[in-house]
Amino acid sequence: MSKNSWIDISVPLSNSMHGWPGNPPTFVTMHLGTGKGDVCNVSAINFNSHTGTHMDAPLHFLHGAKTMDDLPWDAVIGECRVVEIKDKTAITPAELKKLKPKKGERLLFKTRNSAKSWKKPEFDKDFVYISKEGAQYLVDCGVQTVGVDYLSVGGFYKDGIETHHVLLGAEMWIIEGLDLSKVKPGKYDLICLPIKFHKGDGAPSRCLIRPR
Repeated sequence: MSKNSWIDISVPLSNSMHGWPGNPPTFVTMHLGTGKGDVCNVSAINFNSHTGTHMDAPLHFLHGAKTMDDLPWDAVIGECRVVEIKDKTAITPAELKKLKPKKGERLLFKTRNSAKSWKKPEFDKDFVYISKEGAQYLVDCGVQTVGVDYLSVGGFYKDGIETHHVLLGAEMWIIEGLDLSKVKPGKYDLICLPIKFHKGDGAPSRCLIRPR
């Protein structure tokens, strides 16, 4: 791979993709198909606003808060840092302090999720998440954007709501559902463009990074 090649760290949208339990699942069907005599191919897609690789707006958990319309492009276009997390349970202040997050930084967290969670046949409830204490530490450091390599910054069993409240309450922008399995830690250029969903609480996104 060329040093300047863009790397797609989005997960593909398909019927078999992982989805958060209780959210509407993804259904892709062929509405029109040249194979059945139609003049063109047209797919019908049913999915929710937090499908696959996506972003959370503060409105996702906070009534009356900012929506996807309020996303500043600086939050998702520019330099980012991919950091590897060794903890197999959660992203906590103990490990974050060693990484020295900076004010205004865009941080993408690579955990065991990238190698294991996406490969499981069903949704992985034991994915690595950001603890509420870790979330507060990131807020205190002034981080602008965080990205995680599974479907939620908060855990399934713990800190699901709390972590979202801490991050979104500080108007930190969140990218969820990344696949960093082929990415090494380091500095990258980032482009993450969410669907233009008017007043959206979140939106599926295409996310690319390029080594600096």
